[in-house]
Amino acid sequence: MFGSKLDILDQKWIDTVFTDRNKAYGAYELRKDNGRNTGKALIIGIIVFVVAISANTIIDMISGFIPKGKEKIKITNVVLSPPPVDLKKPPPPPPPEPPKPKVDQVKFPPPIVKPDVEVKEKPPTIEELKVADPGQKNLKGDKNADVVIDEPVGTSDTKVTEEDPNKIFTSVEQVPVFPGGMEKFYAYLQKTMRYPAVARENGTQGKVIVSFVCERDGSLTDIHVTRGIGDGCDEEAARVIKASPKWSPGIQNGRPVRVAYSVPISFALSE
Repeated sequence: MFGSKLDILDQKWIDTVFTDRNKAYGAYELRKDNGRNTGKALIIGIIVFVVAISANTIIDMISGFIPKGKEKIKITNVVLSPPPVDLKKPPPPPPPEPPKPKVDQVKFPPPIVKPDVEVKEKPPTIEELKVADPGQKNLKGDKNADVVIDEPVGTSDTKVTEEDPNKIFTSVEQVPVFPGGMEKFYAYLQKTMRYPAVARENGTQGKVIVSFVCERDGSLTDIHVTRGIGDGCDEEAARVIKASPKWSPGIQNGRPVRVAYSVPISFALSE
């Protein structure tokens, strides 16, 4: 009737339809602004759709510019028990016989006041003491021996040599200690250790056991992981031990010795 190009939303047709009618009722305004409102709704819908699809990408881009907070690493104090005693291990050999003295030694019994008839051991004479030293028993001296003072002497022809300085002990009288004690050691870990990114993303947690040798000067050598959890935690635990300051060395028989030692390092993500 009106042709194929009839547009009922055209302003001319809207005015014609609402001629002599109440245009303030609301329907007129709705039809008048229909095209503009439809365009706004379409644009807003497209924007919401695009944001919803690319939300993860946008979050990753924003997080790259925001500095991350310091990772909180949970440190657990662990009391290491001494290694178990191996009952099958043979007992250590008896100490070697001390070497001969440099000067002959004559037995000098302790002075005790008693009648002459009860004296069984006579003290050495003045002449004997001119060429020999008083001692607990008669010993033949060795002119080639070293002079020793306040040390035991014996009948051995060989000199007592010091124990192998390169021997590594697993149990000592005084274990190696981090400067300031183990509390300072865990504080050092808290300050120095960084949680690996791969382990953080994978939620990897657990304890890494690091073994090393504390040398006589307190430096740490032969550092290796004996039990790990992977995802970079093993390498990080070994790194902080390598960067550790010198420890107080282990003590055995009053002298510093090389000691094999192990410490657990805990990796725990904060909630």
